[in-house]
Amino acid sequence: MVVGELTEEVELIVIGGGPGGYVAAIRAAQLGLQVLLIEKEDIGGVCLNRGCIPSKALITAAEDYAKGIKGNVPGIEHSVTIDFFKVQEWKESVVKKMTQGVDTLLKGNQVKILKGEAFFVGPDEVRVMTDTEAHNYHFQHCIIATGSRPVELASLPYGKRVLTSTEALSLQNVPKRLAIVGGGYIGIELGQAYAKFGSQVTILEGTPSILPAFDPSITRLIMRSLKEWKVEVVTGALAKSAVESADDVQLTYEVNGEERAVIADYVLVTVGRRPNTDELGLNAAGIAVDEKGLIPVDQQGRTSESRIFAIGDVVAGPALAHKASYEGKVAAEAIAGQHSAVDYSCIPAVVFADPEVAVVGLNEDEAGRLYEKVTTGRFAYGANGRAVSINAAIGYVKLIADGNSGVLVGAQVVGAEASNLIAELALAIEMNATLEDLALTIHAHPTLPEIVMEAAEVALGTPIHMLKK
Repeated sequence: MVVGELTEEVELIVIGGGPGGYVAAIRAAQLGLQVLLIEKEDIGGVCLNRGCIPSKALITAAEDYAKGIKGNVPGIEHSVTIDFFKVQEWKESVVKKMTQGVDTLLKGNQVKILKGEAFFVGPDEVRVMTDTEAHNYHFQHCIIATGSRPVELASLPYGKRVLTSTEALSLQNVPKRLAIVGGGYIGIELGQAYAKFGSQVTILEGTPSILPAFDPSITRLIMRSLKEWKVEVVTGALAKSAVESADDVQLTYEVNGEERAVIADYVLVTVGRRPNTDELGLNAAGIAVDEKGLIPVDQQGRTSESRIFAIGDVVAGPALAHKASYEGKVAAEAIAGQHSAVDYSCIPAVVFADPEVAVVGLNEDEAGRLYEKVTTGRFAYGANGRAVSINAAIGYVKLIADGNSGVLVGAQVVGAEASNLIAELALAIEMNATLEDLALTIHAHPTLPEIVMEAAEVALGTPIHMLKK
């Protein structure tokens, strides 16, 4: 119930407190701007509360449990039990710690936080609906960082047993049977995690391959791991309907014209995300969206209305938290009068699968379309002392470089700690480093990053720990 209406003048309004919005707010405050951050749900957004952080906590727990069952080193016997309720409690404690940290940072940087739902009522004004009041704000600048939400299929409406990733991360018991619609990174990550906890997992993917955005050599390794954990993968599958009962759900799908069904405790739908732009009143601000609901912006995040910027999942590009944070810094600096602009040439993408997958820059085909000559180098985890000694010999590092200059333009890492190893390669691309730079950098021994150095030597034709072909 609205009991009053207030109007205030604000220098900068940030709509959305996720990894794009809160970073933008902090950076803008550091640059001397008066900032109001509006968030209708939880500070930290989907990433900290219902995505990146809780999923990685659950994946870590699954890995620990799996090691207890299967062991990692011959001769060491294990016996483990699982209290999944306590696992969920620990996961929530991780989320709470991170979100409280963000809240402290915002307050420490004098960012004012308002809980409510914002929508535009003009090109320089928003109205915020709280539980008790309607607040009107005139702004000099505004950053839209409202993120995205899971796509709901008309054939599979969400219900008690048809879930988004949010509900799948908060189950209080390990399901005996879990069906997943969508073989992208979310489906693979959660599918493997629950398989390690003991679920019988079936993954349905509509395209000919899981992780369709990644190279076939990468997906082959992931498929091998899925098979080891007895995960059934059906590609070219079209989900048609789900019928819920008190105890389970029957998922009907079609493959090659043949109709099939799988019965599960739950169906997790992970077929993409939709930008949260449809309830912002963008028409009142004079801002149009494209056919996907995305807001067109320039290299600083500026929309067609020069006072309003947009970042993260509401603009084009991959829906990645670190991309949103990067764009948030650029937008804040642009508003403060700096000449910052985005450069998307080296945004890493990571799949926290088993083995981990991380890529940055161009793949070999993309590089071949841009450069006269392309040079590649690939080195296997199995030839690295540290990888073998931690029983993680599956995987490889592949480097892609301009064949004329030797400048690194892309990299792929599949294997243990790929999510960490990719940082060196992203920095190398950012700095226009060459294969020789990587090969001449002394890497500590025995470590996994040595694989990067070895891959560079392979590309240069001077491998030490690999016979030349």
